Amino acid sequence: MKILVTGAAGFIGHHLVKKLLEKGFKVVGLDNINDYYDVNLKYDRLADCGINREESEKWHQPVQSNTHDGYRFIRMNLEDREEILSLFEKEQFEKVVNLAAQAGVRYSLENPYAYIDSNVVGFINILEGCRHQNVKHLVYASSSSVYGNNTKMPLSTSDSVDHPISLYAATKKANELMAHTYSHLYDIPTTGLRFFTVYGPWGRPDMALFLFTKAIINNEPIKVFNHGNMVRDFTYVDDITEGVLNVMEDIPTSAGKEGKPDVSTSNTAPYQVYNIGNSSPVNLMDFITAIEKSLKKEAKKNFMDIQPGDVPRTEADVTDLIQNIGYKPDTNVQEGIDAFIKWYQKYYSE
Repeated sequence: MKILVTGAAGFIGHHLVKKLLEKGFKVVGLDNINDYYDVNLKYDRLADCGINREESEKWHQPVQSNTHDGYRFIRMNLEDREEILSLFEKEQFEKVVNLAAQAGVRYSLENPYAYIDSNVVGFINILEGCRHQNVKHLVYASSSSVYGNNTKMPLSTSDSVDHPISLYAATKKANELMAHTYSHLYDIPTTGLRFFTVYGPWGRPDMALFLFTKAIINNEPIKVFNHGNMVRDFTYVDDITEGVLNVMEDIPTSAGKEGKPDVSTSNTAPYQVYNIGNSSPVNLMDFITAIEKSLKKEAKKNFMDIQPGDVPRTEADVTDLIQNIGYKPDTNVQEGIDAFIKWYQKYYSE
């Protein structure tokens, strides 16, 4: 089976590619390697899967992995319509996992066009590729950000998500609507995954765990937003990718869905949306304490107001994921932090 993974040089994409290769799948990875954060980290993730940096810097040229016969990487923009459609026609993917996106809530306040180009224009190109080449299942990354300022906890896929509070969240909600439209019109099975605060080795430098660890090691103060009154459903990256693998095998159908469907599914289309979260929310101050424990060093803290577009609490209801897929993330946050810091110290000492 041949699978396309977009965002293959990204945090989650890198981990997913490795798992797919371990299971013997043929994988084509795609990424534009933009400079939203340090590109060296992205190239190093690719190198971890045997992709030569010099070759991968070239656009639109497949690069064969040096360590995995079943893996090729291509540098490409999702919004490049002709190249994307040509790639789908040539490769004839059976399944597609779309993880590529312009990430980050706060950055969407500074550069909104990047989110429309990648997350909306790019996503329609993926949908068109799936439509014309009869892809068996499209799994795509949504986000817990779509819940906006919902205060009912835990956050459920049956809740309304009609009031996003960041452009990033709005583009992810748009992806879910676009996917349903294509599932309904063209019978393309699609599954959206609302990820909850993913963390772990090879993580993004703009995320809290990375920022806190770097600052504490360098004796610099950390920024503690909303004066520490934040709660997040931190979800370890291996739990996320294991969830993706399980969902890939469970292709949604429209059969047997009578009456009024839940908003996370459809009675007219092979469409599904799931939360993937640990369901064990952690207070921000406890999260910082766990980092301090792992580093054996106390953080200097600057307490600040909440950032625009941010929310004070997230907590995932994964009832439908358990019922339909038989899967629930369960990695303890101290375990996950320890694994990240072990990776961080090794990576930055080399």
